[in-house]
Amino acid sequence: MERPVHDFLAQRTRRYFLGTAGMGLGALALTQLTGTANDSITKNPLAPRAAHFPAKAKRVIYLHMTGSPPNLDLFDYKPKLIELDGQDAPDSVIKGREFAFTTGVPKLLGTRHKFEPSGQCGMLLSDCLPNLQQVADEMCVVHSMHTEQFNHAPAELLIYTGSPRSGRPSFGSWLTYGLGSENENLPAFVVLISSGVQPNGGKNSFGSGFLPSVYQGVQCRSQGEPVLYVSDPPGMDRSVRRKSLDTLGELNALQAESFGHPETMTRIAQYELAYRMQTSVPEVMDISRESQETLDAYGAKAGASSLANNCLLARRLVEAGVRYVQLFDWGWDFHGTGPGEDIRDGLTNKCATMDKPVAALIKDLKQRGLLDETLIIWGGEFGRTPFREGRTATGAQLGRDHYPDCFTMWMAGGGARGGTEYGQTDELGFSIAENPVHIHDLQATWMHLLGFDHTRLTYRFQGRDYRLTDVHGNVVKALLA
Repeated sequence: MERPVHDFLAQRTRRYFLGTAGMGLGALALTQLTGTANDSITKNPLAPRAAHFPAKAKRVIYLHMTGSPPNLDLFDYKPKLIELDGQDAPDSVIKGREFAFTTGVPKLLGTRHKFEPSGQCGMLLSDCLPNLQQVADEMCVVHSMHTEQFNHAPAELLIYTGSPRSGRPSFGSWLTYGLGSENENLPAFVVLISSGVQPNGGKNSFGSGFLPSVYQGVQCRSQGEPVLYVSDPPGMDRSVRRKSLDTLGELNALQAESFGHPETMTRIAQYELAYRMQTSVPEVMDISRESQETLDAYGAKAGASSLANNCLLARRLVEAGVRYVQLFDWGWDFHGTGPGEDIRDGLTNKCATMDKPVAALIKDLKQRGLLDETLIIWGGEFGRTPFREGRTATGAQLGRDHYPDCFTMWMAGGGARGGTEYGQTDELGFSIAENPVHIHDLQATWMHLLGFDHTRLTYRFQGRDYRLTDVHGNVVKALLA
C-alpha cells in the first residue's frame, strides 16, 4: 500500500526532524551525494514492480461486449426452455420482480440456435460461434455469474471498479498501479473502442479514480491519428518540444520537492511518455506491417476501425510490453427492437464480427508463446432474460431483457483452467443452481492469476484503504489451472 502524500508530510513533522537529527550534517551530505532524498517522490510511478507472489499472467486483454450478449443463445444451452417456448413464465420466478422493460407475465423464449460439443472437453457452444468452437479447450467458462445491477452503466462500473458509482479506479488502473509498465515508450494501459460508441460507464470504465492519473487508460484509435493531442503542434519540431519539456520538467520537479503530491510526478511522467509515444505508438499501431495471412486470420483491414483490427492491435500491444489492453465493442444489447437486435439473424451477424478475430487472437497468442502469460477476459455487464422482452413481445423480432441473476463470462490463458465449465443455472436459466460467482469473486480471481492477494493491493484515500473488490470477494480456485 502506498501513501505518498502521507509519507511526504510525515518527513516534515517536528517529531521526524528530532528523531533523525542525530544523523546531523553527515546524513545531509550523503543525501546530496547519492540523490536519495524523497525517493517516494522522485521514483518513476510506472517502473516495473513485483506482485505479491509468482504468477503466470503478466498482462491482460479484456474484451467487453457492451450491452451484454444473450448467454442463453451463445453458451448456456437449455433444452427445457426450448421445450416450453411461448408459454407463460412461471409465477414463482417473476412474482414481485422488476425488469428493465418488461411488465406483466412474459412468454418464455427458447434459443433458435443449435449447440454442439466443441473441443476435447465437449463444451456446448452455439452455432453463432464456429471459430470459438475451435478453441474451446482454451476457454474457462463461468455460467454462474451474478450481479446486483440491471442497468448498463452501474453494472459496467461494478465490473471494472468494484462499485456501481463513479469515482473508483478501474481494473486496468489497479493492475498498472500494482505492476507498473514493461515498456517505457508505450502506455501501460491502452483502451481500444469499436463500433463507434463509448462504453456505458464512459471514461470511468477505464479511469484511475483516486489513484494518480498516470494509471488511467489511454484511448488509442485504429483509424486516423492513433492518440489525439500527442503530435507536435504547428510550428514546433521535436527539438523545440524537447527543450520545452525539459523546462517544464525542472519546474515540476521543484513543485514535487515542495509539496510531494503524486499528481506532480504523474505530470512529469506523462509529458515524457507523450514525447516518446510520438514515434513508438504509430509503429505499434500500424497493422499493415503484418502478413496478409495474419490479417486474413483476424479479418482485419489496415486503415479500418473494427473489433477485428483492435484484436490484432491488442496482440501487437501486449507483444510490445503493454500491461493491460481494454477492448470495448458496442452493439450487444439484444432487446429485439429492430432486425439488428434480433437473437436470430441479428445475433448471428453481430457474432460474425467478434467470433473470428477473438478466436484468431487466442490462436495467435498461443502460437507466439504469449498465451500462458496473457489473461484474456470476455463478457458483458449482466445477462439476458429467459423470456421475451416486454416492449417487443408481440413484434416480429425476438429479443431479451436485462437480467442480473445469472450470466456467462469466460477467460483464456494466463493460468486460467482451459476446457472448463464452472457453475450451472437451473433448467430454464432463471437462477443459479450450482457454484455462484459474484463479480467480486471473479475480480479476486483475476488478481490472483496476476500474482496479487486482492485484500492487500490497496490505496489509502480519505482515511480509508480501498481495493478493487471493495470489502468482498473470494478467489474461485476451481478456475485456476
